[in-house]
Amino acid sequence: MNQMEWTETIKRTIDYLEQHMLEQINVAELGKVTAVSPFYLQKGFALMTGVTIGEYIRNRRLYLAALDLIMRDEKVIDVAYHYGYESPESFTRAFTRFHQVSPAAIKKEPSRINSYLPLKISISILGGNAMDYVVEKMNAFKVVGFKKSIPFEHGYEKIPEFWEEFLETYMQGRGPKENQEVVNNCMIGEYGVSINNPEDVTYFDYLIAGMYDESKLTKDMVARLNEKVSEDMVIKEIPAMEWARFRCVGPLSGNLQSLNTRIYTDWLPNNKEYDITGDVTLEWYSCGDTTSSDYISEIWIPVKRK
Repeated sequence: MNQMEWTETIKRTIDYLEQHMLEQINVAELGKVTAVSPFYLQKGFALMTGVTIGEYIRNRRLYLAALDLIMRDEKVIDVAYHYGYESPESFTRAFTRFHQVSPAAIKKEPSRINSYLPLKISISILGGNAMDYVVEKMNAFKVVGFKKSIPFEHGYEKIPEFWEEFLETYMQGRGPKENQEVVNNCMIGEYGVSINNPEDVTYFDYLIAGMYDESKLTKDMVARLNEKVSEDMVIKEIPAMEWARFRCVGPLSGNLQSLNTRIYTDWLPNNKEYDITGDVTLEWYSCGDTTSSDYISEIWIPVKRK
């Protein structure tokens, strides 16, 4: 990320979206305009605004479409195509979900319009609740684990589902033998790794992973991994870099997500020393009872000095 303030970056993103609302908006191009990796731009936008970039565009278009129907008395089919929908039917479904009334009915009941105005971003300087973090350089290391492509718009839903599937299978020892051996020996589940997907920036790759250490594996296991035991199990090298490691103490449920939000809405806009860099973030999970008041987990963000 360049030297511009993070808050200004999000404001600039919103301005760009508003100016190009009726165009086909490409997230990769948006990243170039704002000089921020699409990976971090999408993540930061969602955490600071509460909606993804895609949701913001859809909501704004559906609000503007309602105004056109009410104030200009335009035909539903014309409004549907004007706002980028492939058919009046798909437009009507989306419109009805958003406004809780059909496009035809809203002309008769304009008071039922669901207003969605351009977002205004402001920053609050918070005190008395310091974040627990350290910044340190780390050598390159490798992780091994199960990979799944996750759409940015559904990350908060799909990642927990992915973890649930993993825990139900492998923490119960029910996985395929060759996979189960790797899970047990490499402590897969210690890390959650989010990685930019350069082929499609609307998705990111997520790994449920553990430290890859060949000394803990038999030669046969190493050979099987190198031959790709399964299509969704991969080895990923994390390059040497400087990390801001944020500690979270307390029950895992909700706390780590709250910490993640604070990193982007409080720490990142206010800190004067570091910018986010790279295309990967990590979650670290300690052993123990995840519901305990003293359970420890961490979020690792790659940074560089400004």
